[in-house]
Order: sequence, then structure tokens, then C-alpha cells
Amino acid sequence: MTIYKAPLDDQRFALFDVLGAEAVLTGLKGGEGHTRDLLDAVLEEAGKLAEQVLAPTNWPGDVEGCRYDKATRTVTTPKGFKEAFDQFAGGGWAGLTMSEAYGGQALPAVLGTATTEMFQSGNLAWSLYPLLSEGACHAMEMHGEEWQRERFMKPIVEGRWTGTMCLTEPQAGSDLGLLKTRAEPAGKGLHDADTYTISGTKIFISAGEHDLTENIVHLVLARLPGAPAGSRGISLFIVPKFKLNADGSLGERNGAAAGAIEHKMGIKGSATCVMNFDGAEGYLIGPPHKGLAAMFTMMNAARLAVGVQGLALAERALQNSLNYARERLQSRALSGTKFPDKPADNLLVQPDVRRMLLTQRAFVEGSRLLVLYNALQTDIEARATDPAARQKAGELAAFLIPISKGVVTELAIECTKEALQIYGGHGYIGENGMEQFARDARITTLYEGTTGIQAADLLGRKILQLQGVGFKHFLEEISAFCQQHSADTALRSLIGPLAVYAKQWGDMTIKLAQGVQANPEELGAAATDYLYYSGYVTLAYLWVRSVVAAEAGVQSAAFKQAKRDTASFYFARILPRCLMHQAAIEAGVGSLPEIV
Repeated sequence: MTIYKAPLDDQRFALFDVLGAEAVLTGLKGGEGHTRDLLDAVLEEAGKLAEQVLAPTNWPGDVEGCRYDKATRTVTTPKGFKEAFDQFAGGGWAGLTMSEAYGGQALPAVLGTATTEMFQSGNLAWSLYPLLSEGACHAMEMHGEEWQRERFMKPIVEGRWTGTMCLTEPQAGSDLGLLKTRAEPAGKGLHDADTYTISGTKIFISAGEHDLTENIVHLVLARLPGAPAGSRGISLFIVPKFKLNADGSLGERNGAAAGAIEHKMGIKGSATCVMNFDGAEGYLIGPPHKGLAAMFTMMNAARLAVGVQGLALAERALQNSLNYARERLQSRALSGTKFPDKPADNLLVQPDVRRMLLTQRAFVEGSRLLVLYNALQTDIEARATDPAARQKAGELAAFLIPISKGVVTELAIECTKEALQIYGGHGYIGENGMEQFARDARITTLYEGTTGIQAADLLGRKILQLQGVGFKHFLEEISAFCQQHSADTALRSLIGPLAVYAKQWGDMTIKLAQGVQANPEELGAAATDYLYYSGYVTLAYLWVRSVVAAEAGVQSAAFKQAKRDTASFYFARILPRCLMHQAAIEAGVGSLPEIV
């Protein structure tokens, strides 16, 4: 069994000292009450739920997994999952960031990100059941009709139902233009609204079937008769597991059911379903053929949430590998015995073990700042009173999402690998927990868009198609920060390199855009290395901000020293990876010969 302690001190430091979240949030529309006291109290309670309720179910849930009954087409989740969900729903967590008009608490998205991190560290597989509910609610709130929000959104906010996102089909993975699920007009239904019969098969549907709630609301992409080919002909439909009666009560079973659950490498306590829609009753959300735009409302939120999953696993892996390194006695330090009263020194005396731990700490604490910064921009975009501030925040958030998803999850794989390595052979043994973290982390780079898709989104869409508007905002912010602290001699070893790498980032982006214009294949050749380069510079900026905030804060001397040491390690050992990625980018598509 592994340990887990909610990282409240570092979360509070990131939120309030580095990002100044209290001042930002209380200045937003409806945010007058979002004070540090309130946010602190919510974080405290979330930590208790994660530590005391969710964390103990993590390893047993992985061992037991989910069970699918072919006769009833139902799924039984691992022992303790239902009780944990009941406590989650009873505590109002399902509606934490949802609109008050539909029963939510309307608390900031950045707070939801922080609490979600703890829940996912507690038990990632369990956390997937409520994960997509938030995105489904946002899609209905932004694109649905009022009666749809009342009938389908409110019960999700209350925690009585959950939501899913049904995109992928066997023949259509990331290329949604190839999907074949059909929607046929079928007369009138609730509120005299048009109904449709939905027919088709979706795969890889997280929480598509389970025993945690009384109903599940599927948001399904499908094609109407005569729809244009490709992604321009996709519509979005609400398809509940159980139909609703006129008074909103549950009616008969709909034609939407799990045909199987996947046998997976990790997250075995999460039911990943093959969903069959056999003439299922559904309701259109938004205009016909505009379903992809509505689905992206869910997808962007889900992508940021998956980045948080990577952080969550890396945090728990770090806690356990650090604890193991402190307690494990093995050999002696090369420079001489450090613990003469013991039969051997602990693992911390070994420089390579410290390298692995510092790598984890640098990525965990840097990634935490990144996802919280990203989430804070979504709060500003949603509730700032100044339209220009909303627009800038939205552009920044959109730019950072592929970095938050793509880079943070890749670094999580590195972190869980290093944690397992510190355990040595014991890390390969199931009951020590490290191999589960390594397995669970692997999916985070795949679902909601692979790392390659995030890279293509960053370079192809956010940089080239949108002319790098969010990138320009971010570079300006880094430049202003470097100028502000240029005279600080204590920061010289950090500010100087940050300014150099940021300038190179901008210059390289301009040169790359010119190369892509001359040969479009250069985009695919450079995208993943460009994503990594962007991520490493982004984390460098956030680490310098962290050091500045620590020096000005009231934290302990040990806390401040740890921030300085980790930042110095990051700049000395991690940031130079940018040079490798720059060399790969400059090698161009010519370095990737065709394979026959």
C-alpha cells in the first residue's frame, strides 16, 4: 500500500503566493466571496476526502477491477467505489464549479483544478467517473436549451447522475470526420422537442456504464440525414441511459448500453466501455452540423483535466519514492559513511537518487503551477468585467492547454518511471504501488488527444492558424517579468537564462513558421519537439516566479531553500534539454526519410 498526503502547503503557495489567486478571483464578477479563507477551507476538506476515502481504494480497486455482466450489460465497480462516490456527491463536490442556477456552488475553476488534483492522486481510476460530468454540464449550459439544462444538467450537478463524452468509433479515432453513427428524426418528445434515434458504436468511453449513479447522460456525436461529409456534418445529441418521463422521473431503459468493457494496461477500476446505440432516443444540442464546436467545450476542459491527472500521479509517486529513499538502507556514500550508527546509509546519500527525486520535484511543483495558471485564465475569461481582459485570458488559456495536457502528462511518465527506479526491484512488485502509477500514467498521454495531437494543436492551430496570439501574450509576460527582476543579483543565474531561452523560443517560432509555409511537412516533423521546448521554457518561467514568491513569503526557511535548490537544479539539469529539441527541429523533415 502506498501513502498519500494532500500537498496543501504547496497548493496554497502556488495559488496565493505565486499566482495571487485571491486578488484575481475577488476582483472578478461574482467573486467577492472567493477569499483565501473560503478557498483554504475547501482545499482542506478535499484533502481529507482524498486521503481518508479515495486513497485507500486505489490499489485494491486496481487489483479487483470492474466486472461486466454480458446478460444485463451492466458494470460493477470495485468495492468501496460506490460508497466513495456517495460521499463525494453528498459533499457537493459534483457541483463545486457549476452554475448556481442549476444547483452548483459557482466556485472558481482554479479551485476545482486544485481539488481535482487531490481526488485524482487519491484514486485516478475512481476520479474518471465524475470527470466528464463537468464538461457535459458546460456543453449543455453553453449550447443546450433551458429545458435540457433543467432535465439533464441539474441531476448531474446534484451528483445523482454522471455524464460522458462519446466521440471515438472503431474506424474513427482522432479523425472525427470519419464517424458513422447516425441520427434519424423520430417525432416529438419531452417539452415537445424533436427527438432522434441514434444508432452506432462508440469505443473507449470512460464511465460509459457503472453502478455509481441512477442514470448516465451520454453526449454523442452523430450524423443527421443529408449531413455534409467530414467534420462539418457532425451534430451533438443528449442520449440518457434511461429515458425520462414528462415529470422528469426515470422511465424505461433507452437503447444505449455497454457492449463490453476494455481490458487495459492501467486504470483498471475505471470502466472503459464499448457503447452500442441501437435506435436510442436522443435530443439535439445546438444547431445541426455544429456538434464539433459544442464538443470542444467539453474537450478543452477534459484536456486540462488530463494534464492534472498526470500531475496527480506524479505527486503520489514522488511522495512514496521520497519516503522510500529516506527509509531504505543500502550501501554507503562514496564520500564516506553518513550514518555510522546504522548498518548502511539511506538512499538519499546517492547523487543519482537525488537526481531522480529532484527531477520529480521539479516537474511536479512546476506542473502544478502550470495547470493552476491555466485554470486561472479560464476564470478570468469567464468572469472578468473588462472584455479585453476576458479575450486575452481566453487566448492565453487556449495556448497553454496543449502544453498543460501534452507536456505535463509526458513528464508524469518520466516521474513515475523514476519513482519505480528508486525502489529498484521492489518497484516492480505490485503491492508496493509504483508499477500501478507507471501503468496508470501511460494512458494520460493517449486519451483526449495523444501527445502528437497536442503538438499539432499547439504549432498548427495556436501558433500558425491563430497567428500565435496567445503565444505573444505569454512571451510579453515573460519579457516583462525578466525586465522587472533584471537588477536582482540573487536571481541573475535564473533570469539571464530565462530571457535567452524565451528569445530563442520566439525566434525559432518565426523561423519555423516560414519553413512550414515553404513545406507543410515541416509542421509534423517539428511539432512534438516544439511542444517539449515550449513546455520546458514555460516551466522555467514558473520556477523563477516560484523563487521570487518564496523569497517574499512567510514560509519556513527550509521551504524557501527547497524552492531555490529545485529551481537551480531545473535550470542546470532540465532546461538544457531545449537545445536537443531545437537541434531536432532544425534538422527538419529531411531527417525523417520515408519508410516502406
